[in-house]
This record gives sequence, C-alpha cells and structure tokens, in this order.
Amino acid sequence: MIYTVTFNPSLDYIVRLASFRTGEINRTKYEQILGGGKGINVSIVLRNLGIESIALGFIAGFTGLEIERQLHAFGCRSDFIRLAEGNSRINVKIKAEKETEINGQGPRIPDTALKSLFDQLDKLQPKDTLVLAGSIPNTLPDDIYERIMERLTDHGIHIVVDATCNLLLNVLKYHPALIKPNKQELGEMFGVVLKTDAEIIEYAKKLQQKGARNVLISMAGDGAILLTAAGDVFKCPAPKGILVNSVGAGDSMVAGFLTGYTETGSWEKAFYMGVATGSASAFSENLATRSEVDTLIKTIEPSTLL
Repeated sequence: MIYTVTFNPSLDYIVRLASFRTGEINRTKYEQILGGGKGINVSIVLRNLGIESIALGFIAGFTGLEIERQLHAFGCRSDFIRLAEGNSRINVKIKAEKETEINGQGPRIPDTALKSLFDQLDKLQPKDTLVLAGSIPNTLPDDIYERIMERLTDHGIHIVVDATCNLLLNVLKYHPALIKPNKQELGEMFGVVLKTDAEIIEYAKKLQQKGARNVLISMAGDGAILLTAAGDVFKCPAPKGILVNSVGAGDSMVAGFLTGYTETGSWEKAFYMGVATGSASAFSENLATRSEVDTLIKTIEPSTLL
C-alpha cells in the first residue's frame, strides 16, 4: 500500500484575473476551491491513475472537513488525525500576468496528535511505500522527517521524499528510495546556479553520495532527469503543451512515477510515466487524469544519458 503524509493540508482558493493590481479592487474571471497539500495531491493523482493509497496527516475545523470531503469525492481513502482546535489553512493562488501565492499558517499540532501519527506509521508493513511531501508547519519540530525515517529504518518501507533544502538534505542518511527536487532546489542545496544537464547530473550524484538511492530532477518545460541507484541516467524532454496551471505538477510527477513503477517494475518506464503525468497536470486546470496521461506518454521521445 502507498501512504502519503501531508502535515499542513489546505484549501486552495484559485483565482484567475485578466490583470492584478495591488491596492485596487480586482475582479476574478475564474475561481475554484480545491483541497490540497503535496501529499494529498499525490493521493488524488494516484487514484486518477487507478492506484490505491491512504492519505495521512492532520486536519482541523470546517476547512479540514472540506478537504476530507473533496478527497473522498475523488474516491481516495484517508485516515486523517482531527485536531480539536483551529482550522486547516487556506491558500490563495492568484493567476494573472504572474502567479502569486498567499499561503496560510495552519493550526497548532499538539504532541498528542503527533504521537497518534507515529502510532499509524508504526503499523506500516514491509514493502509499503510512504510519501513524505511538503513543508512542515512551525508547530512541529524541524526534524520531523528525520524522526519518522529513523523510526521506520528497519521496517522495510520504501520512502519517497519531496522536500526542499535542509529538510531533504538531513534525511539522506536514511537512504530514501526516491527524492524529487527540482532544478532550482537542487542548485540551492549547494549554493550554485545549474545551467547544463552535466551540472545537474553532477550535483544529483552528490545527493546519491549523501545517501539518496534514486534521484528525480524536475526541470519544468525542459523535462526531467533521473539518476537510478544502479547508476543509469535518463533524460526525458517535456511533452509539448500550453501551461495552464503549475500547482500540483510536481506532486503529479511523483504520483505518475509511483504508478509507472507499480505497473511495470521499471525505473525507466516509471520515469516516463512521471514526466507525462506532471505535464498533464500542468496543461490542465485540474490534476491529471489517466486518459490525459495516456495521450501524452505516446508523444514522449526518451533519451538515455551515458
């Protein structure tokens, strides 16, 4: 079974405007309210692709109930921990000439709720997959990812981590099965600006030297690069299409990758499925569907970097 963890889920209020002016009244021409958070997005796309998962994490208040309702409407399973106080956050996504985001803080997570999450994770079985994705609310310890991975070290769990900077670097010693930084995040970890494929591969290998097994680097319109634990390096150009909505594209890539590997057992085929799924979400107002992914994957022309 695949489990996703979202520590700070949200309701995303997505609005599209012809133009956005600060200090003035702005009127939308499109709006949508979607339950989100990186792990939740992964669960939704997995379900769209026909793969079961269970979404874990914390929800609170009326916003938390709506997040859960929407997730179940997609046919997803969840086992959220309900907090007694506060509300799950609301994030505002403004799409005009440029994309602007205003993200809420989220509720306080007490130690008792965190213990409940640990109790859930202790029940995972060997060969289960756990996806740790996204930021950590300021009411949780900064080393929460490390604590989880250390706790599960001897459980035989495949752990996928989609996080940034120190949050990711600090867990590499626990040898995650897959990590997915994007090109910019990879550069930020080492204080460099990456311009070429050779540079991206060089620094991705540094992550492997620190303990990561498979490294998936997303590069937006330039596609993606995969370094496998076996030493193979693959590059895949992005399918052609019009960018409509970048929210959830990276999460969709993770879901597509897991789907591809579940269905084929091949890292290479999982990689192409991930690229197609991330692109399908980017080309749509909503998260990728199976039909959209199946259409795009036929257009991918894979190449191998030696």
